[in-house]
Amino acid sequence: MTGDGIAEATASDEAAVIALWETCGLTRPWNPPAADFRRALSGDASAVLVLRQSGAITGSVMVGDDGHRGWVYYLAIAPDRRRGGAGRALMAAAETWLRVRGAPKLQLMVRDSNDAARGFYEALGFDVQPVTVFGRFLG
Repeated sequence: MTGDGIAEATASDEAAVIALWETCGLTRPWNPPAADFRRALSGDASAVLVLRQSGAITGSVMVGDDGHRGWVYYLAIAPDRRRGGAGRALMAAAETWLRVRGAPKLQLMVRDSNDAARGFYEALGFDVQPVTVFGRFLG
């Protein structure tokens, strides 16, 4: 068992991290969470950081560097651990992970309907960017 604190996830953390994502309502049918988790762990340009408290995974954040910007996805904090600084700590760890790799900027996407997340990121000093995100499924 790994000690408490924030560290990069390993393959053995997959089930616990996905369960946390599902508990926090972050998964969507068109984004298989196991595939997302495995892909993040498969290269040097991405990772899943986990927060362990009393031996259990209570928070996670996926972080990646696309060569131009750093990105954050899947910030999740167990509902009974929210408002205790875990989200701030994981975001600080994500920023450090990106700074070490030379990323000049961190970006993230928040669903328009998620007012709580928008407020959280605004409180951390993030600004809404004057861009529109387009997408297309490739599969």
